Amino acid sequence: MSRDDREVVEEFSSLEFVAFLGQGGFGSVTLMRDSKSRLHAEKSSPVYYIKNLEKEHRIMLRFRNHPRIVETTSPSLHIDINLQRCCIYMEFASKGTLHNMISSFHGRPMPEVMVGRAVLMILQGLEALHSNGYVHCDLKPANVLIFPSKNFGQPWDLKLGDFGLSKEPSSDPRSFSGGTKPYMPPEAVRTNGVVMIGPAVDVWSLGCVDLEMFGGRPQKMGDIYAWRLPKLVSPVASDFLKRCMELHPSLRATTADLLKHPFVAPERVMRSVIPPRPDQMLRYCPPALRCPPPAMRNNVPRMMTMATRPGDFIGC
Repeated sequence: MSRDDREVVEEFSSLEFVAFLGQGGFGSVTLMRDSKSRLHAEKSSPVYYIKNLEKEHRIMLRFRNHPRIVETTSPSLHIDINLQRCCIYMEFASKGTLHNMISSFHGRPMPEVMVGRAVLMILQGLEALHSNGYVHCDLKPANVLIFPSKNFGQPWDLKLGDFGLSKEPSSDPRSFSGGTKPYMPPEAVRTNGVVMIGPAVDVWSLGCVDLEMFGGRPQKMGDIYAWRLPKLVSPVASDFLKRCMELHPSLRATTADLLKHPFVAPERVMRSVIPPRPDQMLRYCPPALRCPPPAMRNNVPRMMTMATRPGDFIGC
């Protein structure tokens, strides 16, 4: 262990509890302060889940310093003195999760430029994983963390987290330990045999996250979940969703292809604009769109998604 790593271990030996952040399927997350007053998110689980935490820590180390992957703040996994719990430490997402952001709009759709910005950042994280042989396997808003942006004029940055279910390059692609059902693709839910897990799983999940930011909600239909298509999205957003949510995995776009899509073009979604508060949403119009005067808005034709009828379902 290097001198720097020994110093880090000493700092983590005297952590102070600050707040409880949340509970997940494998354990809990708490906010801790070290001896230098720096904040860390501590993710702890019963030692039964040590393999999941080891993998998560390993992946964070592999992508350390990547701007779209949550970074670990400790060099190794920690096990308590009674050998009952294990934990890892990571940077603290002071702005919460994408789930929190979506919830703040109370069912109303987020502005399209704002959605595109979020999707672009998620795509950048997924492309880093996929191009190195990794698959996230549990992409959902709660696993996308929000941080203050380091770029002037930008409100926030997104990073992918929670890699406990992820597939590494050495993993058997036929083994699937499951994700979160509303975000799982049809081939992972409707199967009577072996499921081959690849990057297409994450691309479908990305489409679900995209739909949720547009105000969509999953509805359970038997063993699977279907998403109602939003009625008010632009043609470019509809095309992007269609490419993500092809029913056959071999027909879905790759993350590399999607990064070239105009829906997430940096010049379109990364302008230095501060998004409106949720209570301003009904009168917000992105600068790239020319809104008609209020008196004329009722006469403007509504743009539909790739569904021919509003309210159609996808995923069935």
